[in-house]
Amino acid sequence: MMQTGIFTGYFPYDLKKTAEVIRGHDFNTVQLDLHFRDIDVSDGQLTREKCRTIGETFRDHHLPVCCISGYTNIVHPDPATRKQRLDRLKEIIAHAQYLGSPYVISETGTFDSESDWVHHPKNKTEEGWEDCRTVIADLARHAHDHGAVFLLETYVNNVVGSVEETLRMFAEVDHPGLGLLMDPTNYFEAHNIDRMDETLNHVFDALSDRIRIAHAKDVKRSGDDKTEKHSDIGDEDAAESHTFRGVGEIELPAPGLGALNYDLYFKRLARKHPNIPMIIEHLDEADVPRAKAFIDGRMRSNGL
Repeated sequence: MMQTGIFTGYFPYDLKKTAEVIRGHDFNTVQLDLHFRDIDVSDGQLTREKCRTIGETFRDHHLPVCCISGYTNIVHPDPATRKQRLDRLKEIIAHAQYLGSPYVISETGTFDSESDWVHHPKNKTEEGWEDCRTVIADLARHAHDHGAVFLLETYVNNVVGSVEETLRMFAEVDHPGLGLLMDPTNYFEAHNIDRMDETLNHVFDALSDRIRIAHAKDVKRSGDDKTEKHSDIGDEDAAESHTFRGVGEIELPAPGLGALNYDLYFKRLARKHPNIPMIIEHLDEADVPRAKAFIDGRMRSNGL
């Protein structure tokens, strides 16, 4: 039976209240965002003791941490900015075991200096690929050395942005410290969104064996708005990874508000991962009950 979870970052409270509110929605796992009102876990401030306090608080509320957010642009073109971002990601990876899960997630980034999600020409060059591969290989080794696994999350505008690029990265970085976060909405562009089932089947035929955690959001054409889209989720300190809702031709709304074939998604995922955590995202707190009811309903309809 699949577990239903949510990112903790959609709840801008202190640690205990965050756990209480999420448990009040009947979730049974969380993806951990390291941001709470009453505990400093910013850059350089993570300790084993703080991590154990966080992990045990969620465990005490029957919300075991299944994975940890480490989202950043791992190939940022400015060397100083990249080092700062990778140092933070490595800090999170090194403390993952004390937070309660080995899995730390990030997308692969873009060589654009202003946004983590827009396309840049260098993303699809061999130079850009080799740069990104070097970073990912280092992250995989670092994770393995600390009892963790770095989960790559494919996203169309990033360096690793397609099924084929994902397969290539795993072939070239064949390491136990590397796994895959599955979010099928991240593989859709204007050229394939109208071939929903064909694209979903291609994703799972190729990548099922690499999957460790799954996400639940949605995908649809963006209409006239081709800009980078962000949502006001009611938290002025929210990370951009939580406010982002798509760019260009594609919008990425909350689950149940787009065109993703959730029945096929769940059926394909369940063949090899029947007990996988399914983490809801791209919503604000007011939309949580609707989104959870939608996901739970699709799971019941598919015997999950």
